[in-house]
Amino acid sequence: MVMKIGVMLPLGAGDGPDGGMPGWKDVRAVAEAAEQGGLDSVWIADHFLYRDPEGQIYGMHESWTLLTAVAAVTSRVQLGNMVLCASFRDPGLTAKMAATLAEVSNGRLILGVGAGWHDPEYEAFGLPTDHRVGRFEEWLEIVARMIRGETVTYKGTYYEVREANLDPAPPHRIPVLVAGHRPRMMRLTAQWADMYNTAWYGTPNEKLEEHLEALRQAVETAAKPANAVIPTAGIIVRDPDQQVADPSPNAIPVKDLPEAIRAYEDLGVQHLIISPEPMTPRTVEQIAKAKGH
Repeated sequence: MVMKIGVMLPLGAGDGPDGGMPGWKDVRAVAEAAEQGGLDSVWIADHFLYRDPEGQIYGMHESWTLLTAVAAVTSRVQLGNMVLCASFRDPGLTAKMAATLAEVSNGRLILGVGAGWHDPEYEAFGLPTDHRVGRFEEWLEIVARMIRGETVTYKGTYYEVREANLDPAPPHRIPVLVAGHRPRMMRLTAQWADMYNTAWYGTPNEKLEEHLEALRQAVETAAKPANAVIPTAGIIVRDPDQQVADPSPNAIPVKDLPEAIRAYEDLGVQHLIISPEPMTPRTVEQIAKAKGH
């Protein structure tokens, strides 16, 4: 399978021009650069805010609204969540939203999901921080079964639905991507996901190989075919000709991307999701050129 290449879109403070807050025009410009450059996908993170260790708070746009807007101004690229926080939205509502966005995008949605992790945004918006993986386990089963066409009745510790289904149904099967690496998350990935993500890397390293091996073992334990869950990886790629306020120490220079693509391919990764530094159309254009080498 040919390696697919996608890019993250701007979401919050630090992602916009000169390290500021991106507006819709900035998000759109990066998405359009990806589409016009021949890249395969665009992705957006899902946070309400980020508070750094020093206590500084960075604001964020609401990600699903942005992704829906991107769907309306593109026609070819796949659209992914990297990743949707299960705690932020009820599972039935999430399934309905996914079905509608799949309709708007003509089947281009990849529903990326995870359990969440950043306590400050939970606390700011009054969300429970306990039993995140336990909550996610119930949430994921409801969402996955609904978007795959089931009428779901489920009573768990945290969620309950009764004869819930999607009408209208999504026009195409919506792939589910799960991000995580601990044993329970790997078990859930093997059980419910079509794709798996581990991030954020520069060149491949031992941690990446450990996570890919954990995926292989989880799929085998679940008695599924070896190729049942597609491995994806998130990497950081920098254009050194543009200034970045807080550069990532493990970012790959864009000129080295073709070699990195080959290294990830050799490990069985089938989709690279690139966080561009900086998140500008120019960086995306450089990534698209490197992909073509």
